[in-house]
Amino acid sequence: MGNFIVTPSPHITSNHKTSTIMRDVIIALMPALVAAVVVFGIRALVVTAVCVASCVLFEYLIRRVMKRDATISDLSAVVTGILLAYNLPVTIPLWIAVIGSFIAIVVVKQMFGGIGQNFANPALTARIVLFASFAVHMTTWANPFDIDTISSATPLLDIEHADTLALFLGNVPGCLGETSALALLLGGIYLVLRRVISPVIPLTYLGTVFVLSWLLGSDPVNQLFAGGLMLGAIFMATDYATTPITTKGKFIFALGCGLMTIAIRLYGSYPEGVSFSILFMNLLTPLIDRVTKAKAFGTQKKKKGAEE
Repeated sequence: MGNFIVTPSPHITSNHKTSTIMRDVIIALMPALVAAVVVFGIRALVVTAVCVASCVLFEYLIRRVMKRDATISDLSAVVTGILLAYNLPVTIPLWIAVIGSFIAIVVVKQMFGGIGQNFANPALTARIVLFASFAVHMTTWANPFDIDTISSATPLLDIEHADTLALFLGNVPGCLGETSALALLLGGIYLVLRRVISPVIPLTYLGTVFVLSWLLGSDPVNQLFAGGLMLGAIFMATDYATTPITTKGKFIFALGCGLMTIAIRLYGSYPEGVSFSILFMNLLTPLIDRVTKAKAFGTQKKKKGAEE
């Protein structure tokens, strides 16, 4: 009779490692990069390369300074760099992109313990800090196929009259990764098929924005395709470390993101609300996890006065 091997939990194994998950995310982000290069030219590739290189370098250096094991091989810094670039206009001075990389990697990620321990999405938080610090540079947009022609307007400023097809394909001013809804959707479908992300957050987030836009008299389709909604819903609101674990928690999280996004877009002084909404809900994630955590099997709910 054979011997039983007793080991501590968990007993379920998986081939999914951090590096393989990040590799899939990088692949999913490539259609948006192609679209950005087509629309804005080679400088879109330069901005992305600078962000990626800066993020990888800062992660390597800060881990050495903190005397921790190197983690650049897990590719998470590469993903952060790409997402940061996608949140920047093509006209951004490269030194500002480097500052954003420092904020994302050193301040938001590594100072809180590294991957999986950050309180908010690093790229998204860096965008907000850069917006507060360099508002002019962060709100100066290049026109599609002519980056020498500068505009301060985005489709969100006149959402009701925006060209829906142009929004869908990416022929509009905006950040590198925000312009082509089609490219972002292709990446999202890939991640769902690869089971890297659950569709609960993107579908709930996008559905909430669509329904509220329709109820409040705004064009729901244009609201979906404009600004950073697709990028945020698919790639940043689904960040493992900063979003709830349970399905119910994911639904509450995404619902809150949708409500805040529409509130800011329609009634706030700033036309875009995606970044602020996701960041705010990131801060609520520990509370959402606590409220929605599953009851341990076999336990009973405590009755009032039972311990009195």
